[in-house]
Amino acid sequence: MGGKSTDEKYSTGEKFYDDPIDDYLPQNGNRGYRVSRYELELIYKVASNRLSGRAEITAVTTSVRPRYALDLAQSLSVSKVFVNGAKAARYTHRDGKLVFTPQQRVPAGGVLSVTVLYAGTPRPVRGPWGEVGWEELTEGALIASQPNGAASWFPCDDHPSSKASYRISITTDSPYFALANGELVRKQIKASQTTWVYEQAEPMSSYLATIQIGPYRKHRIGTAQSPVPMQAVLPPRLRSAFDHDFGRQQRMMEVFIEAFGPYPFAAYTVVVTDDELEIPIEAQGISVFGANHCDGRRGSERLVAHELAHQWFGNSLTIRQWRDIWLHEGFACYAEWLWSEASGGPSADRLARAARHNLSREPQNILLGDPGPALMFDDRIYKRGALTLHALRTELGDVAFFDLLREWTRRYRHSSVTTVEFTDLAGHYSRLPLRPLWDAWLSEFALPELPPHGGTGTRAFR
Repeated sequence: MGGKSTDEKYSTGEKFYDDPIDDYLPQNGNRGYRVSRYELELIYKVASNRLSGRAEITAVTTSVRPRYALDLAQSLSVSKVFVNGAKAARYTHRDGKLVFTPQQRVPAGGVLSVTVLYAGTPRPVRGPWGEVGWEELTEGALIASQPNGAASWFPCDDHPSSKASYRISITTDSPYFALANGELVRKQIKASQTTWVYEQAEPMSSYLATIQIGPYRKHRIGTAQSPVPMQAVLPPRLRSAFDHDFGRQQRMMEVFIEAFGPYPFAAYTVVVTDDELEIPIEAQGISVFGANHCDGRRGSERLVAHELAHQWFGNSLTIRQWRDIWLHEGFACYAEWLWSEASGGPSADRLARAARHNLSREPQNILLGDPGPALMFDDRIYKRGALTLHALRTELGDVAFFDLLREWTRRYRHSSVTTVEFTDLAGHYSRLPLRPLWDAWLSEFALPELPPHGGTGTRAFR
């Protein structure tokens, strides 16, 4: 790939704007329409792990087709499908696809309103990266769908570029707290069950939709003067450790707002499950940690920074295609280093050079700009992505670099993004061509040297 220009290398991504099928996950995503709205009414029985649902999906067709498809796992059984107010002429559900035929053809640009009634015992979707999606806990459930687990609990267009607004209603046993994305607009207790209704107004990719159910209590993080309302949802037994381990989140939010621009959502919620989790998980407006991340020693604070940064890089700005995953994970990893720098720890430059040394001892067989599906969540993507940003920072200088990041999050707020768009925008902040930098860091197997220390200070931004 080293012999091609940057534009040539990434030009294959341009067709993606009209083709919602991803080369990394070709079985996910669907053609012929774009979803604008999901309204989900769900009933979940914790003891039996039984889910029943009604999904109302509003979309606009992009072409005339005899039939359309939604992603839906086989663990859930469909009982009825309606299209534009009438029963579907026909539907089939196999191999993770719910394919339905409208009674009448829908013209291009027409409304496609689909209602699906379904039920079953939800379970995670198995894939090359393990199990993702709906997961039972000791008491309750969590949903962590990256990259293709959304279909484990609702019919959807399970593709990162498919962003829509959501209304999620979840009815479950009253002893449990239920959380979903967005603002809680209604809570109704009836007999032994409680219904929680959440409205997510900002566009959201299906894999970022979530429900968290458990023996939780909610409390506020920070003070009334916090720049963004923040809350914690966790078991009471973890409250003391949480208050210590996550106690610097208000300052962390302030640091990231200064570095990245305004926080992109109305509020931020941290969930800590009563179970241990191998890794934290981000969802839109929400981060989920395990009980093991509350150790009383702030041992997971870099992960707290990482997940918060995903609200900008991953949730507001979401990649169009999975090959560009470094735009999520490289930025979130670099945010860990920025938080260290801003909070009195080692500077980002020091951490970058240590990370580069460690990476140099790993196999040099990964392309950051196109790692392939098997390696897209490899830790080298995270670290090399962060190193790419540090190399860019030393090239541009602090003022231009952070101006670039704030412009990046402003211009593409709540949108889908590509590597081409970032590299093009970065070019406007440099006096010299950046193509050699992008070629070396994104498109070559060999790990480049970091530029000499270029004036990056101990303060991350102005």
